[in-house]
Amino acid sequence: MDNKDVTTENTNDKQVQKQQSKPQDNEKKMEDQKQQKTEQPEKVSPKLNPRAGLKLAKTNGASKRRVYKVVLTGGPCGGKTTGQSRLCTFFENLGWKVFRVPETATVLLSGGVKFSDLTDKEAPPTPSTFKYKNLPFAAPEHSLIDLTASCPRCLADAASKPNGSEAFKFQENLIRTMIQIENTYFELGQSSQRDCLIICDRGVMDASAYISKEKWEKMMSANNWNPIELRDNRYHQILHLVSAANGAEDFYTTEDHACRSEGVDIARELDYKSAAAWVGHPYFDVIDNSTNFETKMNRLIEAVCQKVGIDIGDRLLATSRKLKFLVASLPPDSEFPPFQDFDVVHHYLQSSGPKVQARLRKRGQKNHWSYIHTIRRPNVHGQSRIEVKTQLTHRDYMNLLAQRDDAHFTIYKRRRCFLINNQYFQLDIYREPSHPRCKGLILLETYSSHTGDALKNYMPKFLNIVKEVTGDPAYSMFNLSLREDWSTTKKFWPALPEEVTTTNGNKVKPTNGVSNMQLVLNGHAKG
Repeated sequence: MDNKDVTTENTNDKQVQKQQSKPQDNEKKMEDQKQQKTEQPEKVSPKLNPRAGLKLAKTNGASKRRVYKVVLTGGPCGGKTTGQSRLCTFFENLGWKVFRVPETATVLLSGGVKFSDLTDKEAPPTPSTFKYKNLPFAAPEHSLIDLTASCPRCLADAASKPNGSEAFKFQENLIRTMIQIENTYFELGQSSQRDCLIICDRGVMDASAYISKEKWEKMMSANNWNPIELRDNRYHQILHLVSAANGAEDFYTTEDHACRSEGVDIARELDYKSAAAWVGHPYFDVIDNSTNFETKMNRLIEAVCQKVGIDIGDRLLATSRKLKFLVASLPPDSEFPPFQDFDVVHHYLQSSGPKVQARLRKRGQKNHWSYIHTIRRPNVHGQSRIEVKTQLTHRDYMNLLAQRDDAHFTIYKRRRCFLINNQYFQLDIYREPSHPRCKGLILLETYSSHTGDALKNYMPKFLNIVKEVTGDPAYSMFNLSLREDWSTTKKFWPALPEEVTTTNGNKVKPTNGVSNMQLVLNGHAKG
């Protein structure tokens, strides 16, 4: 799998510190290995196991039991139910324990809560009388078999109204219940004797998509919640399955849903709101309808395997890759779609070998932070890059800072996350203090399976993109952070070439690769 980021999340906060601070106890290691042998499921004949031969990417030392928490979200008719089933089957065949957290709103609303009970003396909605918000057409999820119950979106809409105090309180209690139900499954995962995948049918931030900003902030403040904890630290990965109403309209029609073009229009709006609620999460994957449904499900599984660190080979026809682009300048905020800004700080650490990179990342908003430790090992098992990521506590982060590598500057960025054309982008704006090579540097990153003209159509038109720099070592954060000049340092990775070719074909001696390279801005070369 060329050009792939293979990442492994591990929620054991102490693992990294122990691995770097003292050697493994031989006696305990032998005991752990014995226990792992007893915990392994019985081997299944390759003919009976469709996933036989898949391998886990190795991390530091012996493999550790993991708990990986994902959220499946998306608009109506996006494939969440099927996707949850496929993920469950795939990982169970690998010997993982899989928990599926039900959608809390469905659990509570199926107990008799009705839309009419939470608003001002209104008659229960029917297909002929119900209008979604102020739009003059029916919402697609209301059918003849569900006339008196309420969907979560109607409930959230009621909570946003000035007189919707009961609905607001119920929505607040619904989120509290969701957190408690999820925590129950999370604790079960921690006590599991096997690697554990926990699949959440929607997550806490989904509620923010259908409630006014003022009401949401009021609810957050009253409960001492913040988006860093509810969104970034709570779940390892978010997977948004785009509604069939957006790109696969012929398959949106179902037997028990409204089948009009108006329903498709509102489904698109709901799909966008659902995705926008999660903008800002560091590992947010959008699974669109650019392929057939079977391939869409394979891409969903591939996205999870990629982050967990499972080597799937070519079994799922992996296509998505990380792309990086140089941006000329930052346009006004008004030209962006809704976005989330984060302060990001990177520290490179002393590593165990010349080809191993270790770094810390601190990422946050309004003085609320998440902390990640990353070990990067190039060219392992044929992979272009393997990254082992571990979530840290603040205390562990501070302890690991003692291992900072003085050969590198600390990197300061403002990271802007936004969604456009069903594509998730991260824009890194480098900030001072830094090496002069980073002054004014702006890099755009995304994951995509598109190439050529198809990729151009998905790119943000409001950004002045200079060129693609995917794989260019001159734009590697590791090299950008080096204190020494690139022409003299021995730490440049990979080894600095004797000469490079500029955009006009001239061959020059490289120095710092950013400030002195000729760029092409919208077809016009500028030195």
